[in-house]
Amino acid sequence: MKPVFNSAFLLSPLALAISLSAHAETETKELDAVTVTADFRQTEVQSLPEAVTVIGQRQIEMRSAEHLESVLSFAPNVNFSAGSSRSRFYQIRGIGERSQFIDPINPSVGLMIDGIDMTGLGGAATLLDVDQVEILRGPQGTRFGANALAGMINIRSAAPTKNTEGYVKGKFGNYGSHGQSGAISGSLADNVQGRLAVSSFKTDGYINNTHLDRKNTNNIDEVVARGKLAAQLAEDTEINFSYFYADIDNGYDAFSLDFNRKTLSDEPGVDTQDTHAFAIDLNHKISEAAQLKIIASSSKSDVEYRFDEDWAFGKYIYNSDDPTYVPDPCDTAKGPCLAAVDGYSSVDQYLRKYERSAIDVRLLSGANGRIWADTTDWTVGIYHQQRSEALTRNVNFKSDLDVVTTSLYGELNTTISADTTLTYGLRAEHWNNDFTNSNNINSDETDTLIGGKVLLESLVALNHLTYASIARGYKPAGANSSDKIGEDNRLFDAEFNNTLELGVKSSLLDNNLRTRVAAFYIQRKDQQVKQSFAGKKSDGSPEFTDFIANAAEGKNQGVEIESQWQLTPELRWDLSLGYLDTEFVDYEFNAKDKKDPSKIIVKDGRAQALAPEYSAATALAFQFLPGMTFTLESEAKDKFFFSDSHDNESKAYVLWHARVAYKVGPVSAALYGRNLTGREVETRGFAFGNDPRNNYAESRYVQLGEPRLFGIEGKYSF
Repeated sequence: MKPVFNSAFLLSPLALAISLSAHAETETKELDAVTVTADFRQTEVQSLPEAVTVIGQRQIEMRSAEHLESVLSFAPNVNFSAGSSRSRFYQIRGIGERSQFIDPINPSVGLMIDGIDMTGLGGAATLLDVDQVEILRGPQGTRFGANALAGMINIRSAAPTKNTEGYVKGKFGNYGSHGQSGAISGSLADNVQGRLAVSSFKTDGYINNTHLDRKNTNNIDEVVARGKLAAQLAEDTEINFSYFYADIDNGYDAFSLDFNRKTLSDEPGVDTQDTHAFAIDLNHKISEAAQLKIIASSSKSDVEYRFDEDWAFGKYIYNSDDPTYVPDPCDTAKGPCLAAVDGYSSVDQYLRKYERSAIDVRLLSGANGRIWADTTDWTVGIYHQQRSEALTRNVNFKSDLDVVTTSLYGELNTTISADTTLTYGLRAEHWNNDFTNSNNINSDETDTLIGGKVLLESLVALNHLTYASIARGYKPAGANSSDKIGEDNRLFDAEFNNTLELGVKSSLLDNNLRTRVAAFYIQRKDQQVKQSFAGKKSDGSPEFTDFIANAAEGKNQGVEIESQWQLTPELRWDLSLGYLDTEFVDYEFNAKDKKDPSKIIVKDGRAQALAPEYSAATALAFQFLPGMTFTLESEAKDKFFFSDSHDNESKAYVLWHARVAYKVGPVSAALYGRNLTGREVETRGFAFGNDPRNNYAESRYVQLGEPRLFGIEGKYSF
């Protein structure tokens, strides 16, 4: 097995921890309990028998993070794909989508924000006033059904409070970054509480468009608001209301023909999202035997994704690093007047309108409602969702998708002995997929999908919880949009995910050290794979045709380790390690090669896309003076394939982050730095020809993540 971390990555923080702890007091303090809200019954993370990472306010502040993508490395075997201004899609244990163009997709990793389904709309995953992020790894077939084949990301913002409280925050950093946010919470009446939070964050981005002489063509401009109400209608009834608004007006100009952060686009793209969403959560204690929970939600999102397809300015292309070609008329200030290169000019645009509404009605057993000789708690529910997705691409292509799902689910928790519990759940989902587009392609697919979990947990000692589970997740079938792939490739089948997981969770050293270890094996049946083949338009420019097909089988297996260690009252050490081994089994496809129409690409045994073999993160937080804390973090990730249809890989990396914070009374301030060594991180990659200067010869192109960032932030709490 390959070492799952760079020795310099782990040994330096470990040596620092040992050194600091040797000079600190021996008195310790316990770690705070962390509750997972995504479970049917809210459960402390150390008591929940499955692999779950909870990222709280402390970790969000450590990263000075504005968006979910900045904190995902805290969770082992979790990745994200770029190809946009923010990550829209996520991968858990090597399973998940990478992008969306004309085809409607059913993501493998779900995203819930305050009870609202925002799956596939990850741009909205900002961290304004967020209390915690819960990342559940493994199929969530009983609780969430489709869209949770690989797992679920659940974001919970802060709840309203009875006492009046709030804060205002501000931050400034390099690349023209600045953000302002604030929140206020308190009682509106004796039995009603409210909370309002608003933020604005802007940065010029990390690209220099040399053709337009602009540094903000890949900018971030995000305004987010959250509103919450909580009302105690009676002693046994509470209702909660959440509203979420996102106005995302980001640029998108990320790919360079010169393999750097300098672009030549004459029509830089945009990545915008306008979302209005709300959820209502009703909790009613019917009696001592049963409780009723109803969650209803609705959302509307308008999304525009547009980019300069040629990454240049048409016929005349100028290389700013090696001025061989210059625009016409000749600009001698930029270089010698040589012959121009005849290129192409194209812009691709995708306008989507999303509408979603859902209702989940759930009954849970109460203290006196246990069945089977008072040994078994139960949960039963019904879930109904309607969602639509309307696409307009460059005016000349349109499609409409309407999906209606209805699910029945139930879960039982049977106490076998004082130390052992058996949990078993099932979900049956009726799925109707109605799709039409302007290529006269129509599909009306109906299916019934079944998933669930059987889990045995046992306390082998007072502070050691062990568990073993078998879970089945599913992902619906669908239809492809392109009119160039032939009827044989028109439809693709549902995918099923069978997962065996073994785990142990321990609390040691008077609850000052918590560890979580999970090992898993995943069998993917009829694995849905995005395929792509390249052709050429009439002007000689490249053209891609994407479609989804099924591989016969895939295998994913690995180990995950997490720990939180409060070494002393002043020193805390967090660690996350993930090892992942993936492969395709019996997977091949036609390359659509015009020179060799019969050419077959065989992928048997190759690793799956966006599935790095190792991922790791570690953090040391040391309070070296009253009110002053220094945090040193490092994260590492192995190389991974960018796509299932080509074999180009990212580069492995190790990043370092640091933060110094000072707090006195209600005022706090911090100085932060991310990616301190300025390491280039490759988040998305392609292999094709797009540069007329080399006659469109195939090249490797990548989108780069954050460079070295630093800034200062302040907060006043009241």
